[in-house]
Amino acid sequence: MYTIVAGTNRAGSNTLKVAKEYQRFLQEKGVAANILSLEGLDLLNDKKRIAEIEQDIVIPTQKFLFIVPEYNGSYPGILKLLFDGGKSHSVWWYKKALLAGVSTGRGGNIRGMEHFNGVMNYLKITVFPELLPISTVDKLMDTNGRFTDPGTIAAIHKQLDNFVEWYN
Repeated sequence: MYTIVAGTNRAGSNTLKVAKEYQRFLQEKGVAANILSLEGLDLLNDKKRIAEIEQDIVIPTQKFLFIVPEYNGSYPGILKLLFDGGKSHSVWWYKKALLAGVSTGRGGNIRGMEHFNGVMNYLKITVFPELLPISTVDKLMDTNGRFTDPGTIAAIHKQLDNFVEWYN
């Protein structure tokens, strides 16, 4: 099972748009993927919701795709709470993960993905080595949240093809 994590709790984010594009591209390849949107979640105070996410999503998922937005040169706290708020880190152990960074700036959150990669290693999650920084994401999508830039589309397809092949 594949799950795409839109790694921010901000409403109307580019992160969720990118997650939906990844889902669409996987669907075109015949691969079903769920989306876990952190939008609007309060994982700091809602322990019941974290338990539900672990039981219903984390435990059955073997392959995660994390869409990681840039927040002050790193990644969002809500994404860290997804790991820190649960009962046991072991529900994450030995899973596989793909990382894509998104930012409206020029770095595509490459620094944040490196920070996040450290957390993944600590949690015994195998990270696919082909990280994809997506810079100026707000200029690469149309008003419907679809990528329009051929280079970005090609890079995402290559990353997905390699990830799916590598772990099958």
